[in-house]
Amino acid sequence: MKPDQLRSALADLDHQGLRRRRRVLDGPQGVRVRVDGRDYLSFSSNDYLGLANHPEIVSAAQLAAARFGVGAGAAHLLTGHHRLHHEVEAELAAFVGLPSALLFSTGYMASLGVIPALLDRHGEVFEDRLNHASLVDAALLSRAKLTRYPHLDLAWLDRRLGESEAQVKLIATDTVFSMDGDLAPIPELLALAEKHDAWLYVDDAHGFGVLEREASGVRRAAEMPHALSASRLTPHPALIYMATLGKAAGVAGAFVVGTEELVEWLVNRARTYIYTTAQPPLLAAAVSASLKLIAGEPWRRQRLTELIARLKAGVVGLPWPLMASDSPIQPLLVGGNEDAVRLAEGLRARGILIPAIRPPTVPQGQARLRISLSAAHDVADLDALLAALRELAS
Repeated sequence: MKPDQLRSALADLDHQGLRRRRRVLDGPQGVRVRVDGRDYLSFSSNDYLGLANHPEIVSAAQLAAARFGVGAGAAHLLTGHHRLHHEVEAELAAFVGLPSALLFSTGYMASLGVIPALLDRHGEVFEDRLNHASLVDAALLSRAKLTRYPHLDLAWLDRRLGESEAQVKLIATDTVFSMDGDLAPIPELLALAEKHDAWLYVDDAHGFGVLEREASGVRRAAEMPHALSASRLTPHPALIYMATLGKAAGVAGAFVVGTEELVEWLVNRARTYIYTTAQPPLLAAAVSASLKLIAGEPWRRQRLTELIARLKAGVVGLPWPLMASDSPIQPLLVGGNEDAVRLAEGLRARGILIPAIRPPTVPQGQARLRISLSAAHDVADLDALLAALRELAS
């Protein structure tokens, strides 16, 4: 697009109701926020466990900053790989139950690093149609053939894997799909990966710390028997697990977990790891504190389960149905772009903040309000939302 075409292109976005504008947050992230100078009850963040402003995590970051400074100052392969990075990678690997972990600055950077490190133009990447944009971009960057399969259609995927003549195959999927909130069948996908001699790359950005590892399927997949070992305690060599640390963990960054050989290869070939400055060590200290809270406070996940059930019961009879989801992502399906924006604005006028999600993030005709629940919400917060929705529906 040429510079003189930008104004008309932006006007076209306005006409379609698709132009995005940033809101300015004053103060910490939480269920009660001050945005653009006004206070809101928020159902719009990915802080699923309510840890983004937890005092123990804040204290861990402050202490690390006081002792080790702020900036890492160099890439990991120069002098930027701090002892805190090294130790939290071991903690993350143990938390997931796989041998070795590698920190990345974001989940987007992790995917852009891993997939091109494993495939080239002779490979083929198979992706669920509803995968996050980062997985699609990673496949394109690798120059491998990109094949997108209908959402959760494993029979279709099985056929196309069998027909592929690619030298290297990789299946990539979200664990929790970020705009629908439903789950991928990870053990079944790993079985297909083994059947067709393919990698399975799992993006657990919205499941890490929230779903019990059995519920997400990742633990079962990691311990599936496979051709290289008959032991259920041996991690499956085809499984690559990635999760972000800026959502349920309440910090920032991402990590990839897999076999020791995989991580060693990524250290040497993942360009988004090699050619960038390491994250501040204080973030590694904060992540370590977060992992202890996630493991030691299961009540946070239990509260999410209770809130999800209460929300599902409370929307019965409203003109906008909830989509099928058992995760903290509860999409309220509205349909039209302008209708979704009007509903979001109606809630905002009542002091409740929920984003309207429109194409191209979701398909045409499926605009929605993405309700994000947090363990920091209480029953009164949820009842306030339900009361406002009933009022807007009348």
